[in-house]
Amino acid sequence: MLKGMAVLESFDTERQRLNTTQAAERAGLTRAAARRHLLTLAHLGYLDTDGSHYWLAAKVLRFSGSYLASARLPRLLQPTLNRLAAQTRESFSAVVLDGDEVVIVARSVSVGGQRLMAYGLHLGARLPVHATSTGRVLLAALPRIEFNAWLKGRELPRLTPHTVVEHKAFRAAITRVRTEDLALASEEHELGVHALAVPLRNMRGQTVAALNVVAAPDRLTLEVMRHDLLPLLLEAARELRLLL
Repeated sequence: MLKGMAVLESFDTERQRLNTTQAAERAGLTRAAARRHLLTLAHLGYLDTDGSHYWLAAKVLRFSGSYLASARLPRLLQPTLNRLAAQTRESFSAVVLDGDEVVIVARSVSVGGQRLMAYGLHLGARLPVHATSTGRVLLAALPRIEFNAWLKGRELPRLTPHTVVEHKAFRAAITRVRTEDLALASEEHELGVHALAVPLRNMRGQTVAALNVVAAPDRLTLEVMRHDLLPLLLEAARELRLLL
């Protein structure tokens, strides 16, 4: 079961089609074991194949669909995101931390307003934690010993010319997030996208998710986002704290 899940998790936006050798490398399995799990998953309908390569089938959406329909967090957050989108005509997301990635669990884009949909910013999308505003908020919430262990020896992939990849600079960025209790990221995950995020905490003060807004740099500067949108994010976070 665990090995089969490892094979499923080998597929992502960078590697949408894998052959047996590639799946084995990404899942940490022998080629024979990877082939066995690929064939089983294809037989069960979770993968499609042309005989040499495999890719995710629509059936895997049952997992995310069941989570999003039944999980408490997305249901609590969605009305607030809808309200913010209607109020500002901007795109808002709520994400949680999962290892090296953040996962979008709630998403709202204003109908008739600004429809900025950056690459990968769809419900259930998994994004690299180091290059996103929400990821930095969630990393900053970790105890320092856990953050240090996470960063030690880790290569931070450069996704755009603006991605912070040097450890010293990245530590400084996380320290700034802890101090300001917010994160700003400018074109680090994708060119043409600014992002501003704040933590969502429960009544015990624990950070359970991050809330962010994205905008195009040629339309809203980071300074404008901080001045006009940050107060709305902070107010939403205060209101949600009572529910989380």
